[in-house]
Amino acid sequence: MTASTSIYDQCLAAYFETNNTAIADDASLEATLARQQFLLKCISESNAESINTFFLVYASSLVFFMQAGFAMLCAGSVQKKNVQNTMLKNLLDACGAAIGFYSVGYAFAYGGSDDCVETGCAKTFIGLSNFFLNGVVNDIFWLFQFAFAATSATIVAGTLAERCQMRAYMCYSFAITGFVYPVVVHSIWSPQGFLSANSADKLWGVGMVDFAGSTVVHLTGGCTALIATYLLGPRRGRFYDGRGKQLETPNPMPGHSAALQASFAFILWFGWYGFNLASALRITGPDQNKIVSIAAVNTTLCAATSCFAALFSNYILVERETGEGEFNLTCAMNGCLAGLVAITGGCAVVDPWASLIIGVLAGILFLFSSRALVRLKIDDAVDAVPVHMSNGVWGGIAVGLFATKSRLEQVYGEVSDHGVFMGGNGTLLGAQVCGVLFIIGWVTTLMFPFFCILNYLGWFRCDVLNEIAGLDLSYHGAKYGDVDSIDKILEAQARIQQRGRTNPRHRFSSNSGSTPVRVTNISDPPV
Repeated sequence: MTASTSIYDQCLAAYFETNNTAIADDASLEATLARQQFLLKCISESNAESINTFFLVYASSLVFFMQAGFAMLCAGSVQKKNVQNTMLKNLLDACGAAIGFYSVGYAFAYGGSDDCVETGCAKTFIGLSNFFLNGVVNDIFWLFQFAFAATSATIVAGTLAERCQMRAYMCYSFAITGFVYPVVVHSIWSPQGFLSANSADKLWGVGMVDFAGSTVVHLTGGCTALIATYLLGPRRGRFYDGRGKQLETPNPMPGHSAALQASFAFILWFGWYGFNLASALRITGPDQNKIVSIAAVNTTLCAATSCFAALFSNYILVERETGEGEFNLTCAMNGCLAGLVAITGGCAVVDPWASLIIGVLAGILFLFSSRALVRLKIDDAVDAVPVHMSNGVWGGIAVGLFATKSRLEQVYGEVSDHGVFMGGNGTLLGAQVCGVLFIIGWVTTLMFPFFCILNYLGWFRCDVLNEIAGLDLSYHGAKYGDVDSIDKILEAQARIQQRGRTNPRHRFSSNSGSTPVRVTNISDPPV
């Protein structure tokens, strides 16, 4: 069919195909009205399909654009000598996610869902069809879901910044988008999932409600980030000096560009509208405009209140500790992101006033989670764990507390329960807790041994000399004209010792089999 064929002509051809010649040529009033009714319905359905397709194309573009925001965050949060390395890892996230989700990821997540009516929606743990998109009916749905998978994978990028090897990162990116994340998606979003609220046979009559991915996307990525950074260990100079002595005060190791970090917050907030609103999957149909609208309102309010909550909570805490408060830009930005993560799961099923409460608690939770990681000496370079894991859990629980019956039925049809604070009996809250525990257990069971194996093979943490000299120099041959003399000394010594050095196996520490370079701080000269 040519591109110039109008929708009217297509529908008219369909009419003649479904009716015999005598009926089609009947000029009576009754036949004419029936023909016009058929054509109007056909044109309306065709237009609706086109509008919904464009809706997902645009939303997928917004969600994918969030990759630029994550890249800016990582680049701005690291030292200048590691910028190229962390940017490349963000690019490889998107590339690895595309290949992994195309080949097997989508099949594991939604395989067989198109035939759900024929098979009676039998519950399965994992999809087993549609590999390499064979037999997939709606290709644009794959694009939208790929953008989500890439987001889940890139959460870990900043957490492991400045000390993770390239090959470990490529292995991880494919593993999470090809298998770990798709199983979570299948369990909660596929109509065949055992926790799914989209199933005809919902768990306890309500299922686990995660409208846009507080738990599915962010908890999965955040939990992986926590496991990875715990096993990888902190950056040199973060909590210990070069001789292994614990620092009295942890070295904050700020990034080289606050402007890049601030830009990421606005880009991610912008992209989040595609993330949350388009999880309705279509914009035409009964009540779809209401679902999309309330999701937009709640997304905006929760992000704003969470930003203020984190900013002022940090001001009060710093004032109590030092006698003088500070308005910290990083706290404000990450607080904003924490609110976005927390509201993602319930943006279409809670009232606007509830999103304000969710946002306030999200900002405070982020702040205390971030401080807890420092006390535990777990080095998260971009605070991805407090933002995505802590508030992924909170976002899932919040649905069980604040979801209203009318909004749940608007999105999922008839349900047996709603939020506890809205008069529910706790069944929905129980389903939410089960879902959160399932994701944490699933990710931990797979990713903990996965990273241990990478470490045993010597593929996980980079060599101490590479870390000191900078991964841009070590992996990409990059040099900057404005590095200070100390960095030049370290780079030169790293080059000398790199020649003739074997490739030893690395353990969790940053020491290697070669002669170590002793430093008292990250920027101190070798002694």
